[in-house]
Amino acid sequence: MGKYLLVSVVDDDESVRESLPDLIREFGFAVQAFASAQAFLASPYLGLTDCLILDVAMPGMSGPDLHKELLRRGYRIPVIFITAHADASQQAKLLNTGAVERLFKPFSEAQLIKALSAALPLD
Repeated sequence: MGKYLLVSVVDDDESVRESLPDLIREFGFAVQAFASAQAFLASPYLGLTDCLILDVAMPGMSGPDLHKELLRRGYRIPVIFITAHADASQQAKLLNTGAVERLFKPFSEAQLIKALSAALPLD
């Protein structure tokens, strides 16, 4: 499942950047992790990413702001937002931006694979 598809994770939380890629790799995806939106935008993986998992609240450029910037630049990468803050009004806003899904931390493996399945063509 997910063979050769690249999922990029952008989260300022080091524990998320260390644990989430390991879990995503178990599903058969390639993964790159970034500590900031700026690091992702400057990386060679920008144009290679098949799905983007973005933390909502990060120092500097937020996840929603990164998503807007990607759209402005013409990138149509499926986005899954992750957040520790369960705000119902924010949830609607995030999904109205064209994001595939939003997950509340901590989320289960089942929730993650469901979101990835919605974002990517899985075999």
